[in-house]
Amino acid sequence: MIPQKQLDQIKEELAYCKRPIFFFHDDPDGLCSFLLLYRFVGGGKAVAVKTVPRLTKEIFAKKVEDYGADKVFILDLAEVEDDFIKAVKKPIVWIDHHEPQHPRGVKYFNPRIQNKDEYSPVTYWCYKVINQDLWVSVIGCIGDMFYPPFMEEFKKQYPGLVDIRTRNCTEIVYETKLGKLVRIFSFALKGKTKDVMNCVKVLTRIQSPYEILDQSTSQGKFIYKHYEKIYDEYKKLFNEAKKVRPEKGVLYFTYRSKISLTKDIANELTHKYPNALVMVGREKHDEIKFSIRWNKNISIILEKALKQVEGYGGGHKFACGAVIKVKDILKFLKIVKEEVSKA
Repeated sequence: MIPQKQLDQIKEELAYCKRPIFFFHDDPDGLCSFLLLYRFVGGGKAVAVKTVPRLTKEIFAKKVEDYGADKVFILDLAEVEDDFIKAVKKPIVWIDHHEPQHPRGVKYFNPRIQNKDEYSPVTYWCYKVINQDLWVSVIGCIGDMFYPPFMEEFKKQYPGLVDIRTRNCTEIVYETKLGKLVRIFSFALKGKTKDVMNCVKVLTRIQSPYEILDQSTSQGKFIYKHYEKIYDEYKKLFNEAKKVRPEKGVLYFTYRSKISLTKDIANELTHKYPNALVMVGREKHDEIKFSIRWNKNISIILEKALKQVEGYGGGHKFACGAVIKVKDILKFLKIVKEEVSKA
């Protein structure tokens, strides 16, 4: 957990800034964390980190300078280079829930510092800081496979969005209107950077989830139209992916596309094959970028496999990412299958 004293400190940091810049991971948890803090502050600049969940000086430090930011907020990003911290020369507030880091010169908050085995998304803690926009928080939590303790309150405030009795987040994602909203938020981050940032800007102005689902406002229609565009590509890829069957406990699928949909395809395949280790990869140039899902601890297998191939990766216990050179894919897959058979 993050102690209340630290939550109050984050709120104070938000209160005393005029031009904040927000760097956030490009998934529903990162997006919703940003939306919660941005809407509380009433302004700022959004930067979705769409490559790997890492802030580097080379790519991102200049964005702080160009915007003239007076404070930097980092949300749901696992790594921040020391060179980035040194280069920006602005106060930095970093809220994360991956493996705890020990950065210097940064105000760092992570629930796993108190308990290394805790799993709670950044969205949850941002909501605990500001206590507003409940619906945004729930979308981020369910999108990160975390059933929040305020779920019953959400059901009362927003009837009709969760009409099944379950605490299983995967079932909620694929069997309810709330789940559709999770996918809409995820797809808002897909496509060209310009289109993504337009979606993010529009989402800062939406006051109710029904605006999107019912397309009852111009903003809601804009977001839904983008969702439909991305969904067409997703449906085509998923129809190919679902033809694949698990082999030795591993479901392996790769594709080529201008749009990265690995997380979304992997999540739905996991719903279809809950006991399989699911590996979905997007091939680009000489690398394949994977989203990996399993109902057991993936990180142990991934760590072992990465020692024997050219690549990198990491993440959570049941959900990880990895980038592997194409030349090493067969070796990587063989190691994973061998380790799964032992588990």
